[in-house]
Amino acid sequence: MWLNLQLKKIWPSVDEAASELIRTSVEPILEQYTPAILSSMKFAKLTLGTVAPQFTGVSIVESESGAGGITMELELQWDGNPNIVLNINTRLGVSLPVQVKNIGFTGVFRLIFKPLVDQFPCFGAVSYSLREKKDLDFTLKVVGGDISTIPGISDAIEDTIRNAIEDSITWPVIKIIPILPGDYSDLELKPVGTLDVKLVQAKDLTNKDIIGKSDPFAVLFVRPLPDKMKTSKTINNQLNPIWNEHFEFIVEDASTQHLTVRVFDDEGVQAAELIGCAQVALKDLEPGKVKDIWLKLVKDLIVQRDTKNRGQVQLELLYCPFGTESSFKNPFNPDFSLTSLEKALKTVTVETEAADLERTTSQRKRDVIVRGVLSVTVIAAENLPAVDFMGKADPFVVLIMKKSETKAKTRVANETLNPVWNQTFDFVVEDALHEMIILEVWDHDTFKKEKIGRCIMTLTRVLLEGEVQDNFQLDGVKSGKLFLHLKWSPQLVFRDA
Repeated sequence: MWLNLQLKKIWPSVDEAASELIRTSVEPILEQYTPAILSSMKFAKLTLGTVAPQFTGVSIVESESGAGGITMELELQWDGNPNIVLNINTRLGVSLPVQVKNIGFTGVFRLIFKPLVDQFPCFGAVSYSLREKKDLDFTLKVVGGDISTIPGISDAIEDTIRNAIEDSITWPVIKIIPILPGDYSDLELKPVGTLDVKLVQAKDLTNKDIIGKSDPFAVLFVRPLPDKMKTSKTINNQLNPIWNEHFEFIVEDASTQHLTVRVFDDEGVQAAELIGCAQVALKDLEPGKVKDIWLKLVKDLIVQRDTKNRGQVQLELLYCPFGTESSFKNPFNPDFSLTSLEKALKTVTVETEAADLERTTSQRKRDVIVRGVLSVTVIAAENLPAVDFMGKADPFVVLIMKKSETKAKTRVANETLNPVWNQTFDFVVEDALHEMIILEVWDHDTFKKEKIGRCIMTLTRVLLEGEVQDNFQLDGVKSGKLFLHLKWSPQLVFRDA
């Protein structure tokens, strides 16, 4: 490629300019992410060496370019010989010159030439960002010593370097270089909306423990930075955990960003062990609409060669662009969601009758409790598995409101795999935003009761639609489904924040 030949020729000059650019961009971020074990971390030496990167692909991003600019993406690979030495001081008073060696990098850089003008060189500024970091490997070596002599120091330095790269030049962070005089602050990517995530549950997780079962917890993020990552509670000794936790993330670019979920086994004082991870593209979410999704967990999001079953995780997702909150006039219309309701009602003020959320701008903020009555009609079940010697079952259903722990149960239907109950139960729900209902199908026996299967659901759908009639697949069995009718009768209750 001619571009590689030209880069090789000018690489000594590029090295000098790029080294200074990296120093000024990354060093302040290094200080920001310096771990507690270290007192300071700065570049002692920084040159990129004599080996130029190799461009492996060049493309113009038509969808991003528009009439006012040109967006170019350069895919490159670099196995360089840089001379990078970090001067590191520990809290113990030890000074360590640490060399960063054996760097291998593959990624995609984005260049934006914008705005286009009628003055040479025809654009006012050039912006750059590491659009995609496919692979980054390096080793650390203390100059004249062994870094392993201080426990934990190597991992702390490596995490700091990766965090600094993520927060300094990785998309959606954009660095702007003015070419012509002017104000180019509008080229920076600014937050465009919020992503509400309800981590509902996981099922069939891989067991990582020799004795007992895994103790799973989840880590969720849009940007992999420590202060932007959310961690769920740990559910002990459980391969089918129920979290029902809500998290909110800021979105800077819905067209390119992803939500990543990593499920770990808590090992106590030892490092947590990864069970599996999953990812969903924000561009696949329809703004203002809840997406209920099951994601299959994999070992690696990049190299997906592992075919082992690691389980699944259930999420409810809502992307809400800024500026659309005013459309949330009725918290129970089909455009609403449980999570957007919680968010919208916490960020607006309320008049005496709470009649018009759009016009309320002067009253004090309050929290909202979504209280009401949930009516559940257990209609029937179909194709249940046989559990008796005669190839039948005597099924009944236990209904459990998870947060309030209120329970009810149907009558027993004798000797059938396709029972019909048509029984209705009313539950007074004090906090529907955070409640769940669990329906367990059991086989009644004179001497013992045996669980056949269960289904778990949040109240999101019935809150949105008001009334739902559908069939729900049972978990834990090869076959079987429940036919239910759910109805929500709401009563909004406000309380002082």
